[in-house]
Amino acid sequence: MNDATSKPELPDRLAGNARSPFHVAEIFEHEIGIRLNGKERSDVEEYCISEGWVKVASANALDRRGQPLLMTMKGTVEAYYK
Repeated sequence: MNDATSKPELPDRLAGNARSPFHVAEIFEHEIGIRLNGKERSDVEEYCISEGWVKVASANALDRRGQPLLMTMKGTVEAYYK
């Protein structure tokens, strides 16, 4: 059985926050990995492959709604299923 055919295609832009318009719940049923500039990242909250950025949560800073502030990091982004 080929497991890759049963998984949905990874979009160009994906967000982990369910309130985002770029959140796709079916993709999060599978484990995905993100590489930024060739290094594996496990703390990515949102990514965009075509624009070349990922957003990661800040360690201590919160926005006015109590959500962690997101910092943008730029580079070559690769998304894949683990």
